[in-house]
Amino acid sequence: MILKDDLRSFPFPFGDSQAYKYSNNAVPLLPPNPIEVTDKYLDEIRLKRELLTNHPERCYQSSPHTMDAQWEVVDLILHHLVHFYPEQFELEKNDEQWIFSNVLTNERVAFIFGDRTTLEEEPLDFIGRHVQEDLLLMMQRDGDLFLDAGQLCFPANWSLYFNVGMTFKEIHSPIPGFQSELLDDRILQFLMRIEAGTPWGRKNWSLMAGNKLDTSLETFAEWGQARKQVTKENAGWLVHLRVEMQKLFRLPKSNGILFTIHSHMLPLERFIQHPPWLEQFYAILHGLPDFISDYKGISHYRQHVLEYLVEEMKKR
Repeated sequence: MILKDDLRSFPFPFGDSQAYKYSNNAVPLLPPNPIEVTDKYLDEIRLKRELLTNHPERCYQSSPHTMDAQWEVVDLILHHLVHFYPEQFELEKNDEQWIFSNVLTNERVAFIFGDRTTLEEEPLDFIGRHVQEDLLLMMQRDGDLFLDAGQLCFPANWSLYFNVGMTFKEIHSPIPGFQSELLDDRILQFLMRIEAGTPWGRKNWSLMAGNKLDTSLETFAEWGQARKQVTKENAGWLVHLRVEMQKLFRLPKSNGILFTIHSHMLPLERFIQHPPWLEQFYAILHGLPDFISDYKGISHYRQHVLEYLVEEMKKR
């Protein structure tokens, strides 16, 4: 079966039938390019910038000591963009004078690399306005990792404003089994060992009632009610599979870690057009433990989705 474009490009998140289990499932990132530019680029960049304008404190936070690391992020991402998408992005450098051209948005920005006063925004905020990914900056000190800066416009039910300044373990403490199974220690040690030049990636999935990318805790009243509106009849178009492509880059000078999140959404009626995906997803959702279903926010409508999937399997 030949997959259509939206299916072929969608990051399939299920490697096996136990995909609900939390684990360190990161793998080394190989070509193609770790920074993605998709056909939804302009729409998502426009939405990002609207959110940053209207909700700056919710979408962007930073600590002063992260400035050098922020410039490293600019360096890393700009060179990725111009290397892998040379027709869409250009970079001219004359010593510390840099000129970045974004052909897709028809923008040209000149600045002195390392000089904050030559940009309208902080470096992390600036470069985040040119990529679809959310950007989180973890700084390593005292044998731990701290979320010290971030641009987060498309969170999946969490809050940058609340979590900024927390340690890795504090941020992930709500995840069921994360501490009792010692996953927090194992994953933290893995992160501390990541080397510069060797990025890693993993996928995380959830279901969403609706197709909003901005599902922050602060806006739950706007999107949370849709969970109660799901039925077997509307699940195909209303419920979306949300997959986060998460990537980790060690910054060589500051020793910080850049954590990027690119969220992909696909309605179930499109996702299940590939029969093997339909069958595997039904098995995963059917076997999902209640505590995981509760944590992912699926419990309100899981049975309706299962009934919908059963009906679809009967048609195959």
